[in-house]
Amino acid sequence: MSAITLNHSKVSEWQGFHASDANFRPSGASLNRRGRLARTLVVLSLAIVLGSLVSAKAGAGTEVVPAAAGSFITVTVAPGETLWSLAARVEHDGDTRSLVSQIVSVNSLASVDVTAGQKIRIPLK
Repeated sequence: MSAITLNHSKVSEWQGFHASDANFRPSGASLNRRGRLARTLVVLSLAIVLGSLVSAKAGAGTEVVPAAAGSFITVTVAPGETLWSLAARVEHDGDTRSLVSQIVSVNSLASVDVTAGQKIRIPLK
């Protein structure tokens, strides 16, 4: 009878990996701590850029339409004046609360507090 013997090293090379070396890397290089940190920072910065592009595209359809040129008056706040007194002076018979909220939104104010000398735009109807 004849026996067939297989050479194990040729079988493992033929399969495409080395069975004896579990940490085999084809390039033979491994990253140290500094290299892993650099790789992480590159991936993180690419993710931030990609996120900013996606968020920029998300708001691409919205447009801020400026108001007509003659629809505002600019008032300089005198000492002791408030938004309520300015709104009451402009809006005689209407709702002062809605005008105050419009003034806050038009001027991008954080609150209804104003200081003397501050220039405020008041929308006209």
